[in-house]
Amino acid sequence: MLDYSNLKSSMWFSAWGVLIVAAIYFRPLMPVDETRYVAVAWEMWLSNNFLVPQLNGSTYSHKPPLLFWIINLGWGIFGINEWWPRMVAPLFGLACLPLSAFICRRLWPKSQAYFIVPIILIGTFYWGLYATLTMFDLIITFWTLIGILGIIDIGSNRQLRGSVLFTLAIGFGVLTKGPVILVYLLPSALLAPFWTANEKELNWLKWYAVILANIVVGTAIALSLAIPAGIAGGDEYQNAIFWGQSAGRIVNSFAHREPFWWYLAIIPILLMPWLLWPSLIRKLWRNIRNKPQTNEKNAGLRLILIWAISAITILSFISGKQPHYLLPIFPAIAIAGAILVSSLTKQDFLAGRMDILPCVILLFFVGTIISSAPEIGYLLDLSEWTTDINRWWALPLVGFGAIMFIKPPKKGFRRLLAISIVSPVLIVILFGTLKPIMSKGYDLRKISIYLGTVQRQGYIVANYGKYHGQFHFLGKLEQPIIETGDGNIKEWLFQNPLAKIISVQKQIRTQSPKPDFMQKYRGKYILVWDRATLMRQPSLAQRN
Repeated sequence: MLDYSNLKSSMWFSAWGVLIVAAIYFRPLMPVDETRYVAVAWEMWLSNNFLVPQLNGSTYSHKPPLLFWIINLGWGIFGINEWWPRMVAPLFGLACLPLSAFICRRLWPKSQAYFIVPIILIGTFYWGLYATLTMFDLIITFWTLIGILGIIDIGSNRQLRGSVLFTLAIGFGVLTKGPVILVYLLPSALLAPFWTANEKELNWLKWYAVILANIVVGTAIALSLAIPAGIAGGDEYQNAIFWGQSAGRIVNSFAHREPFWWYLAIIPILLMPWLLWPSLIRKLWRNIRNKPQTNEKNAGLRLILIWAISAITILSFISGKQPHYLLPIFPAIAIAGAILVSSLTKQDFLAGRMDILPCVILLFFVGTIISSAPEIGYLLDLSEWTTDINRWWALPLVGFGAIMFIKPPKKGFRRLLAISIVSPVLIVILFGTLKPIMSKGYDLRKISIYLGTVQRQGYIVANYGKYHGQFHFLGKLEQPIIETGDGNIKEWLFQNPLAKIISVQKQIRTQSPKPDFMQKYRGKYILVWDRATLMRQPSLAQRN
């Protein structure tokens, strides 16, 4: 076997740091999810109400409060800023890297695979991209890893520590994203007789009693905060947090509907670029074809399979599907991949440039797209978005690909490192390339600051249609934005002599009165109209 002990933590920590710095520098808070979550934290800060989250002055029941609490904790230490909310989820993602390695070492103590696990995770394009977003899924992944470690400890005669870890994972997992934490942990706990190596030594009645007790205590931790919040938030909020965040979404999930097989179809895409490594794929195929005939139980491999396959199966039965719902199983896949990589011998590596060629082709392909972006935009009638793209961002990609092809890395950890660098390089280059587009079409700071200014001048601001909180934090708004529409806009204008109305339109009416403020947004335009203008022509606020 090859030596992977040279894979130091500074390597994957540096890759993580570059990704986070690039994300904060090149892209804004992305509407509507990132801006909405930070808006909820902002209103929690303003109201000093940490029990019941609010959005635009109304109770917000779609997500539990842990992320918002941590953002407010950071604001209490560092002051109000934009960078801290953007660091919270990535910091949990960073913690997932050594945790995954530690789990690998517990399951395979004689293998060097634990050196490889963080490299595989940070080198997976979807993981690296998502590690820069202010979302809940990397936090729930962190608690999944804590829970899996607890289950391993309980099965290894470390019952007290294991119970504490598993209980905390349940409690804080529920406070992060609701009971979905059980999807990632419960199968591994319940199917322990199938995977544990010392099943004859365990008292299974005691095992299931401990697991049940831990679930009850973990649930009690979450309920100790959910029950007071439900009482304070009212009947509708109680129904939302006790039903809507869990069973309600499973029984009646209208958003993001996809067929049962959808996750199986997208997983190969999410695992790029590792599935472009011929030596790894060939080794996997040989292991499947030449499965050793032995009665010895591979406890680690069985636990990994249960962890990943059970989650995919359960999530597939739920109609609402999103790629990031799979993030808590990425460490399991990375551990399995690390075991496979650590088993590669010198004879298993393809000779010459063939092993690195697929990644080189990928880099050249993306580089060609970037260098041709203005022409492609012209052909697709998207010139207004692609004109400002800097073609020079293609040069690092093509240069990196050329170096890899001309002087391919030698066998062992250098080839592993070369492939793992592909994703961080791609992500940073894409951030830099798309910066003009994101600044022009997704950065809501200017209009948010304008709305904050007019609110402080005494204006009441309304939004024509559904408002998702995208302006509240960026503009430091201290008052709700009223939602209005065709049915009540005239009456509302009569009742509010000092008012502004926000509307989103696909096209600008060239012969109409000019709005007070206009900004491009996702291929459309956000307009802010003064009351006097709309009193003369209310239809200006309507979508076209």
